[in-house]
Amino acid sequence: MATGRGSDLILLKRVLAQARHYWRHIAGIYLLGLASTALTLLLPLPLKIAVDSGIGSQPLPSVFRAVLPEALTSSGAAVIAVAASLLVGIGLLTQIQALANSVLSAYTGEKLVLDFRARLFRHVQRLSLGYHDAKGTTHSTYRIQYDAPCIQWIAVDILGPLVTAACTLVAMICIAARVDWQLALVALAIAPLLFLLSRSYSRRLRREWHEVKKLENSALSVVAEAVAALRVVKAFGQEDREEERFVRRASDGFLARLRTIFVEGRFSFLVGLVTAVGSAAVLFLALEHVRQGRLTLGSALLVMGYLAQLYAPLQTISKGTTSLQASLASAERAFALLDEEPDVAERPNAKPVTRARGVVVFRNVSFAYGPDRPVLSDVSFEVEPGTRVGIVGATGAGKTTLVSLLMRFYDPSAGQILLDGIDLRDYRLADLRNQFALVLQEPVLFSTSIAENIAYARPGATAEEVVAAASAANAHDFVSRLPHAYETQVGERGMQLSGGERQRIALARAFLKDAPILILDEPTSSVDVKTEAGILEAMQRLMQGRTTLTIAHRLNTLEGCHVQLHIEQGRLVRLTSTPKALHNTAQGRGSAPWEDLSRPA
Repeated sequence: MATGRGSDLILLKRVLAQARHYWRHIAGIYLLGLASTALTLLLPLPLKIAVDSGIGSQPLPSVFRAVLPEALTSSGAAVIAVAASLLVGIGLLTQIQALANSVLSAYTGEKLVLDFRARLFRHVQRLSLGYHDAKGTTHSTYRIQYDAPCIQWIAVDILGPLVTAACTLVAMICIAARVDWQLALVALAIAPLLFLLSRSYSRRLRREWHEVKKLENSALSVVAEAVAALRVVKAFGQEDREEERFVRRASDGFLARLRTIFVEGRFSFLVGLVTAVGSAAVLFLALEHVRQGRLTLGSALLVMGYLAQLYAPLQTISKGTTSLQASLASAERAFALLDEEPDVAERPNAKPVTRARGVVVFRNVSFAYGPDRPVLSDVSFEVEPGTRVGIVGATGAGKTTLVSLLMRFYDPSAGQILLDGIDLRDYRLADLRNQFALVLQEPVLFSTSIAENIAYARPGATAEEVVAAASAANAHDFVSRLPHAYETQVGERGMQLSGGERQRIALARAFLKDAPILILDEPTSSVDVKTEAGILEAMQRLMQGRTTLTIAHRLNTLEGCHVQLHIEQGRLVRLTSTPKALHNTAQGRGSAPWEDLSRPA
């Protein structure tokens, strides 16, 4: 990735654009930082007053003589007391400023991260299933959880101190130059060297941080895989193997992070060495000027105090520009995720649809996950409203892909899919998907209550509607027997319930949605015969009056289907139908029952 100045500026502009809604808060943080600069400029002043006017015979600065009573300016002890009081006052103001800055920075930073994470999460959900299939869930999870805080690091934790340091540096140079311009010039002689060091190390650190995050992402993916497949891991006794795999990946990330920290440490060492040399040169020249009588001891101490604080912002600026690289690496990754375009996009002026009739047409549809992964080839058929379609075929034949295309999880590589005579791509996405109710082989439940899982199909549903849907799905009886009934928490992925119970909750969700088209993907393959009978009974009720597509291997699941589509190696090879309105549109000809579509016309 490019890590030049242009790339840095583009990233910084995007970060600041993301943070624009909190510009008042950020401005407040920067102003508090400038207040810190003012207090820093005052800090050496009590020492000069105590040495020159308290111990020595120099008069107090005119501003103090104008505001203080003569009793406090006439004796050395009184002047020392004034200097001590001034020191305490500066310290008190410094602590108040630090507290205010800390609270405002924490609030602003956390709000920035929350908003950025929400934006990333919203975008991740818009991305196509093909993207997540290729990248894996950890790819997005890492960016949302670990890269999103870059906005706080850059806008608050780094740029704020850099702005403050720059203002402090300018002020220190001006004051030191007024006291002794030669000392100021010698002190600034190290600035070009610090700039070159910072520029040299910045590019390398960006590359190193990218590698660290890539390896940490890889280690996190091992954890996600092992936890998701924990039953398989335990069944095969592979806990030690998975631990070794994790440790190996995590060790690579650990070593990469260690290398990066070593590079940062080497840079800090060189910055410290350069500033030490500069401090020694300034000290030597300052003492020489005192010996020659060109400076008083108090003035020399004042200049040394300012110049010591001049090096602090120089170090802050130098180290800040390299620390910025870790944050910019995260920003690059986060914005790269935001720049991903969904494969399935909504067209401008897309058509709304309230409730479809349920006429489904596939016209010469082909689909491939990649150039070397064809799945469907030239599939054509037509389904009229209320038709129950069974989809059969060997595992990997393309059955699930067929219904995924219908719900527009993917778009066809070639051909058209029509709903009520209109291409799916011409509908609004949200409206289109609202026409389908989906029941999967492995039911998906969320770690909330049973009522919330059923109402996921229609969040505004009343309790009575939820109970009615559960009753229709043959779920009400078992739910009522639970200690907390519909408020029972199902656990992560619904694992507090049995497979049959989870499937009936999924059916209840489909009942509540009341969509015109129903998709059943192997809905009874993972349950026993007794449970299957109850689910099939509920499914028969659910299919009434709806266009239904059922993927199944068990013949009893396909009972009552008006049509069976036989898919082999991505092709529709045979259509078996009862006298019901279904037509094959391939070659413009109607299809007879049991027609073998694999034969030449």
